[in-house]
Amino acid sequence: MTSSPAPLKPAAGAPGKPAKQVWKKRGAAWSRWLHLYLSMLSFFVVLFFSVTGLTLNHAEWFDRQQAESKRTGTLPVAWVNAPDTARIRKLEIVELLRGKYAVKGALSDFLVEDDQCSVSFKGPGYSADAFIDRATGTFKLTELRLGWVAVLNDLHKGRDSGPGWSWLIDISAVFLVVVSLSGLAMLFFLKNKRVRGVVVGIAGGAICYLLYYLLVP
Repeated sequence: MTSSPAPLKPAAGAPGKPAKQVWKKRGAAWSRWLHLYLSMLSFFVVLFFSVTGLTLNHAEWFDRQQAESKRTGTLPVAWVNAPDTARIRKLEIVELLRGKYAVKGALSDFLVEDDQCSVSFKGPGYSADAFIDRATGTFKLTELRLGWVAVLNDLHKGRDSGPGWSWLIDISAVFLVVVSLSGLAMLFFLKNKRVRGVVVGIAGGAICYLLYYLLVP
């Protein structure tokens, strides 16, 4: 298990300077340690969002991975034809679709109309819609699977991936901010490269703004 940088002791024989020197050395050591290990800890996060940024920007390259399936079925009429819509057996219907027809994803919508009920499920790269006839209990189920690239793209955007994944995106964003700031802090402890590094950073920001100004309508 990797330990944090050991505390530095003031150098002997240098009155008036040790405290400042110790602070600089300690700050440099901590910034290097933080930047190195946070970078490695978030390596796969950076790689994931980098790769999916490319696939998301060119989603049309992967359109052929779509697969649609359609099925029909029946459920007990009593579940859907109650005059009082509050008595429609929503939980039983959802569980039947999940258990018997292997529907995935989170429940997105359950709409009750005069003649039919519609149930929608959504997940990363996946959707399922069932339309149930309230008079007969028969239904048509359509599932759409968009392929693994669409799954990754939806995870990148946090779409239909649940609150847990949303929290993971937030935590990843905080990690990347800390990695960036620790790298900047480390630069300020490099006396010979400090000014050059800051100039390059400002130039990079200016180039990004220029590209935005020129390329975005």
